[in-house]
Amino acid sequence: MTKSPFMASLQHEIRRRGYAIKTEKSYLYWVRRFILFHHKQHPTDLSDEDVKTFLSYLANAQQISPNTQKVALNALAFLYNQFLDQPLGKIAFSPSKKSPRIPIVLSKEEVARIFAYLGARDKLICGLMYGSGLRINECLRLRIKDWDFNHNAITVHNGKGGKSRTTLLPNQLTGELHTLCERAADIICMIPMCVKP
Repeated sequence: MTKSPFMASLQHEIRRRGYAIKTEKSYLYWVRRFILFHHKQHPTDLSDEDVKTFLSYLANAQQISPNTQKVALNALAFLYNQFLDQPLGKIAFSPSKKSPRIPIVLSKEEVARIFAYLGARDKLICGLMYGSGLRINECLRLRIKDWDFNHNAITVHNGKGGKSRTTLLPNQLTGELHTLCERAADIICMIPMCVKP
């Protein structure tokens, strides 16, 4: 789907302000949904009341979670307050009251069955997530310097909320991780050094 000049301009402004890519995608998604909900009317032609109607619709008809509704509100607040310079007034919308779902916890046997279907690389990634309590993005951003084999620890930099933390490095994975480090060192040795004249 081709972006409209308006959405392209909004995306440019979000990037100019240095927002995270996930935030950018989320804001663009909710602004697009807001526009489509109001039959493709331009946001400058819409009012606080239209924002209230949309947010209440999300809570009542779509039954989204309170956090999702908050993200939609943040996207529209950015659109009007920062991008269009048309500050929103106080909006008395219906807050979402969806009760939190209790997570389903897999048994050890179920986890073992899942791991049996994974290839070596995916098994290592899932093993790190499962054994260290890492989020997907945290796991995929790990670097060799983040592994502390002496203390069986992993340092996670810039995790959720921009915070860093230390977590456990599962004993069962240290052998595979050592092998990866050795392979990486071999590859680096094979790359010719660029020497400035």
